[in-house]
Amino acid sequence: MPAGRQKKIPKKITPGYLEKAALFYLERYSSSAQNLRRVLERKVKRSIQEHGSPSEGEAAGWIADLIAKLQRSNLLNDQAYAVGRVRRLYAEGKSLGRIRQTLAIKGVGRDDVAAALERLQDESHAPVSDLPAAAAFARKRKLGPYRADPEERRAMRQKDLGALARRGFSQAIATKILSADSVAALEEIIHDAE
Repeated sequence: MPAGRQKKIPKKITPGYLEKAALFYLERYSSSAQNLRRVLERKVKRSIQEHGSPSEGEAAGWIADLIAKLQRSNLLNDQAYAVGRVRRLYAEGKSLGRIRQTLAIKGVGRDDVAAALERLQDESHAPVSDLPAAAAFARKRKLGPYRADPEERRAMRQKDLGALARRGFSQAIATKILSADSVAALEEIIHDAE
């Protein structure tokens, strides 16, 4: 810790404090119920370590009541959260598998994720698949056909394959993206897949 800075002492947890903390968090970030629960549980744990009270069971009850209250008032809605996150992650060029994994980590149920992906498909003018997402990622990172120099493109092919694989795309999708001769050819491949 830098000289002159003191360790911040966590506040003593009360139901009112938890509600204020939850509302402050939700003003800044969208969240699933499970993710907000984890955030509040970390606050409780730090407070109990510092102050010794309340008991973990009592605090868990307060958190459960607060989560239920926020869900009833629709300030916390896993379905709406899933829809927004799916749209954003897909637009960023994440694979469908990676999108499912990211939302599962945030505590969103499979049914909510499936419904959000279905809604994305309904709203999209093209089929929702890994191919357009991989192309968006390749464009963003200037991989494959987005590299101007053909020599560099050949030299970087393995690295580009690795980048697409780490992003969660299959080898078949990655190869299809990187095998396109030009950006126009890639757009044609994507159009034909529709």
